[in-house]
Amino acid sequence: MAAWDLSVIVEDLGNETPPVSLSVTSDFHIGGVMLKLVEKTQIKRDWSDHALWWEQKQQWLLRTAWSLEKYGIHADARLVFMPQHKPLRLGLPNGITLRLRACYSSPVFKTVMGICRMLNIRHPEELSLLRPVEEKKKKKDKDVNEEIYDLCEVPLTSGAFISLHSLSIPETSRPCLYNGMPAHFADSAQMESIYKMLSITQPPPAPEVLAKQYRPASVVDKAHINGRWLDSSRCLLQQGIQENDRLWLRFKYLTFYELDPKYDVVRLTQLYEQARWAILLEDIDCTEEEMMLFGALQYHISKVSQSEPQILTTNAAMDDLESALQCLEVKMEGESSSASEMLVRQVGCFSLPKRLTLKGYKQYWFKFQDTSISYFKSKEESIGEPIQQINLKGCEVAPDVNVAAQKFLIRLLIPAPEGMNEVYLRCDNQYAQWMAACRLASKGKSLADSTFQSEIQSIRSFLAMQKTNSGSHGNAPANDESINTYSLVSPRYHKKYKVKQLTPRILDAYQNVAQLSLTDAVMRFLQIWQSLPDFGLSYVVVRFKGSRKDEVLGIAPNRLIRIDLGVGDVVKTWRYNNMKQWNVNWDIRQMAIEFEGNVNIAFGCVTADCKIVHEFIGGYIFMSTRSREKSDTLNEELFHKLTGGHEAL
Repeated sequence: MAAWDLSVIVEDLGNETPPVSLSVTSDFHIGGVMLKLVEKTQIKRDWSDHALWWEQKQQWLLRTAWSLEKYGIHADARLVFMPQHKPLRLGLPNGITLRLRACYSSPVFKTVMGICRMLNIRHPEELSLLRPVEEKKKKKDKDVNEEIYDLCEVPLTSGAFISLHSLSIPETSRPCLYNGMPAHFADSAQMESIYKMLSITQPPPAPEVLAKQYRPASVVDKAHINGRWLDSSRCLLQQGIQENDRLWLRFKYLTFYELDPKYDVVRLTQLYEQARWAILLEDIDCTEEEMMLFGALQYHISKVSQSEPQILTTNAAMDDLESALQCLEVKMEGESSSASEMLVRQVGCFSLPKRLTLKGYKQYWFKFQDTSISYFKSKEESIGEPIQQINLKGCEVAPDVNVAAQKFLIRLLIPAPEGMNEVYLRCDNQYAQWMAACRLASKGKSLADSTFQSEIQSIRSFLAMQKTNSGSHGNAPANDESINTYSLVSPRYHKKYKVKQLTPRILDAYQNVAQLSLTDAVMRFLQIWQSLPDFGLSYVVVRFKGSRKDEVLGIAPNRLIRIDLGVGDVVKTWRYNNMKQWNVNWDIRQMAIEFEGNVNIAFGCVTADCKIVHEFIGGYIFMSTRSREKSDTLNEELFHKLTGGHEAL
């Protein structure tokens, strides 16, 4: 075959150095080209991380056995020989910026796996990378002096980067720990201090810092944020991310698997920070009482973390013993109580009003049995046929509670052929029992389940935290100088109330959480965050087929919600478990989804690429496939199959 000249830019030689010219033939394989390049440079160094990048095609040439002809490379191809791992500035949820070497040649999904492995964050499939919010020029000037913690010296052979293209790694396998931290953080006092910054909560932000932060003013503003997620199927370089660029690492799929304080110190800390900022910047709505409780928990967490260092080590033998005892306790409790629960609890009757309209409630007599509730006009008529029986299996259960106002509602979203029906139950008594029963029934469990009592206790503790202890502040004085109320609540409360009004309310709520340990307080904060009605919703502005106006699509971990943009009302809800198929017409960038019962919807995306919406839906379906038996290995192929569409293939 005829020889021809191929020019390759060797990045390590510098921008001013002309390309290296090689004499090749079309059957020359990529590995041979790389070998010739290394010989021509005459530089003795480790070239194992280098690969060829084809600029015109925006493609890495990673199949070293393929020939130039098979790749379609001719003399006019612009190739660059460069490292696959390059420095990246990474902003974490707690505001810290790290500089680390990330993989620019793997799909973002795998790059995030490598980053999380280095930072000791389990279940990296829940996180992804997104472009930061564009900042004003004044702020950019300040960022020049921003402190960046450098992790670029962590060797590529460490646990952080051993996942190469063809290698499958058990997702839950953790790097070897020394003194409770990965080995590469135990090398020096400086590295150890960085790990502590990752795993210990930051103090509340100063009010002026909080006031300068961008806050979404509407659901459309919230929707624009989701247009910045990177494509998980493509690598950083394909998406225009260059060396030393800045990205954010955030939890994207808000369905958390196996949150365990023993192994998830960094994961829990970063999740708490992301939740805290979401509340302070009003990314998620909450009531005034809930805001005061969040403020009290932040105050307590900050106070405890300063006085009591976080425990990073655990006794493995004691952990195993504790786990075995818990399993035995649950098993014995289930065996001893199941018979009596089935006889007594399932036929228990309580008087509960049911909301029929937006304005009022009408009282009925309710009966709970198996996973269904039935209601009657009165107790006397409960022997006969009910007015209606509602099966709660697969429904959504959310609390709507205000203890101070004595408002105890249970919000049920019940699957229906064309979406979801919304039902509110207002409880006059035994709220915790009914809420626990509804939660279990939604998972297909009856009241005989051994977790019924623990569910009740969890709900009672949640309610107890909302109670106020007016007139008694215990060990927290009313004029506590260490509490800065404007750092603990969102800015709209700064305008609504004065400090002397906010302080006693936060301290009242603080009394209910003051005895919690640091870990328990963080877990409680996350529990209440996850119980908010709008938790887990990611918004995208869309235009439905046949409609003349823009609407909002809310993407939740288990359903899609159609929201009227003008009023903010929920128009329709569709559950993923009723979804038969979904696809994208990539030519016109339109998504089409088919549900059971011949329900079809189609829409184009306004504030985000349809690939992002496709990935959200496929990602949440992937999250639902995780189970305790399968959690040892992350099925990367399935993730890309569900999220990538034909573009990933």
